[in-house]
Amino acid sequence: MMNKQLWLGALLLALLLTILGCANPKPHYIIGVSQCSADIWREKQNAELRMGAYCQENVELRFAAAYDSDERQVQQIDSLVDSGIDLLIVAPNQVKTISSAIDRAYDKGIPVIVFERKTNSQKYTSFISADNYEMGRIMGEYIASRLHGKGRVMEIMGLKGSSPAIERHNGFADALKNYPDITVVATLQGDWTEESAVKAVKAYPGNLDHIDFVFGQNDRMAMGARRALQESPRNATLSKREQPTADSHQPLYCGIDGLPGEDGGIRLVRDSILDASYIYPTHGDKIIELAINILEGKPYEKETLLQSALVTRDNAKVLLMQNEEMMRQAEYLDQLHSREDTYLKELATQHVVNWMSMGVILLLVVTIVLFYLYHLRKVKLQQERVVSTLWNMEIEPAPVADETKEHTADSSADEKPSVVAESAFLARFREVVEARMEDSEVSVDDLAAEMSLSRVQLYRKIKTITGSSPVELLRSTRLKRAYQMLLTTDKSVSEVAYAVGFTAPSYFSKCFKEEYGMVPGDIRK
Repeated sequence: MMNKQLWLGALLLALLLTILGCANPKPHYIIGVSQCSADIWREKQNAELRMGAYCQENVELRFAAAYDSDERQVQQIDSLVDSGIDLLIVAPNQVKTISSAIDRAYDKGIPVIVFERKTNSQKYTSFISADNYEMGRIMGEYIASRLHGKGRVMEIMGLKGSSPAIERHNGFADALKNYPDITVVATLQGDWTEESAVKAVKAYPGNLDHIDFVFGQNDRMAMGARRALQESPRNATLSKREQPTADSHQPLYCGIDGLPGEDGGIRLVRDSILDASYIYPTHGDKIIELAINILEGKPYEKETLLQSALVTRDNAKVLLMQNEEMMRQAEYLDQLHSREDTYLKELATQHVVNWMSMGVILLLVVTIVLFYLYHLRKVKLQQERVVSTLWNMEIEPAPVADETKEHTADSSADEKPSVVAESAFLARFREVVEARMEDSEVSVDDLAAEMSLSRVQLYRKIKTITGSSPVELLRSTRLKRAYQMLLTTDKSVSEVAYAVGFTAPSYFSKCFKEEYGMVPGDIRK
């Protein structure tokens, strides 16, 4: 309590000094941001960069967008450097073309953070991005699983010469090497836009009949390919938003970006327009945090890989709800910051301040700041919850027994029926999961039907009791059964994988290693 009071007192003193100063201090750090393009993914990232700057003291951001032009980006980087920035954040348009401008900035003593796309320049301070090769590989494994190892696939690549396009293609191609019955009919060249995919598909001279799956290296190009194929004479009768099934002769589509929002990949997967997407994290807040650590001489990583995750119909609805809530909170915080900034600018023009009115103004500013901190904390908790859901899936029942010990005798007596009911429900659910785990086609809807519940009811109840989703519990149960089979039988890894309901041994091995820290073959060693 004393620490909170001291903290609040220090905040009030700082705000009072700001008001009495009647002027905004000059920004301590000026950070230039050179974006290679301008699209919804980068708009989201720029908003996060601004939010991250709000959390720091005296930071000014200067943005520039090159709109996919190498020449324009070189000029913009040089202009940012000449304007007197303290640090440069840059997403290179292509691997080779922007290196000279980055070298010039670095040689002038300006720290350089390269994010999202790589450069062949070695003159940078830190690199931060998601693993594009791994994204392409996982999408290849996912498509192979959906096609049961046999079919015809088309790939639409991103901007030629950009590192994400190169790495996603390499990961995708390497994954499909394990599936000789899957044919890559065509690898077409796009530039990350929907229209580029439409043109590439329509200009392809070969036969695109009987395509089973289309992998767009981002969601927009996947949608462009979908549009082009549906506008072909063979598919002219399809409605614009009709989604084929895995058993039909119409292709399925998947992409990468997994953005929230009206046209974002998460919503497209939820609505069955795309079969899957992959979240390509923006994390502008982490980039700003890295920039401040560099400027203040604090420890930082030379290379940072951001966490990401596959989006399917099983998790799209939950991810969309969480991300849209974070977006609403971020917009609200932005409005609060704008109001606060407007207030401070008005105060800077005042020469005489009445002490009584100053008290009212101080109270209002403090209220805005406290609301700002509250909602900022709420956004961070939402972000931590998404990461925990996707990457720290520890499937354990909630500690019911310990919680009941902390209650009084009267309250614990009232809660015992609820504890018993939850235990019985979990026991019944485990029976259903164990009975259906060998069925690779089993879905959450099937499990819910077995429990005489709707999909939503089952998800909410399981999530409340265990902290995990039904899909996570099913996968954990499969992996535990596989572990026992590896110890007690002489079946091969592939036989065990199929026996517990996995459709691809490679995906089984990946999940097994994530769960137990070793590959399945190590168990018998």
